[in-house]
Amino acid sequence: MFVPASLDGIDRDILRVLDRHPRATTQYIAQDLKLARGTVLAHLRRLTESGLLAPATSRLDGAVVGKPLRVFVRAEVDQNRFDGLVEDLERVPEIIECSAVSGGSDLLIELVAADPDDVYRVTQRIMRCRGIRRTDSSFVLRQVIPRRMEQLL
Repeated sequence: MFVPASLDGIDRDILRVLDRHPRATTQYIAQDLKLARGTVLAHLRRLTESGLLAPATSRLDGAVVGKPLRVFVRAEVDQNRFDGLVEDLERVPEIIECSAVSGGSDLLIELVAADPDDVYRVTQRIMRCRGIRRTDSSFVLRQVIPRRMEQLL
């Protein structure tokens, strides 16, 4: 992967458009930036192949699938029992993201749930995963700043 300093002006412009309009087509980006479609394609290919730009995905709101609650679960892990833990967590469909973190906990798990009883059920399932010692949950009440990257470009 190349370092961000190697981004040129066109790369930064394309990334700004994609931050505002994540599903923008190559044609839309080319028209918006007044660039040739081939130029945009070449830059997108380079950004993707370098690993700087992740492949496009659709991010659903949990409410769409009947799970309107978003919850962050911090988990403490017995490091001697870490083998197999990730595989166990991957089998919990309500987990939408999991990151190893520093601080008082080892994992930060984001999950979606239908209601508080569903959160309880899912966190109990997490507790049965290999190596999990304890968990602590925080419900998302409201998103005040959505994920953004444009301001960094």
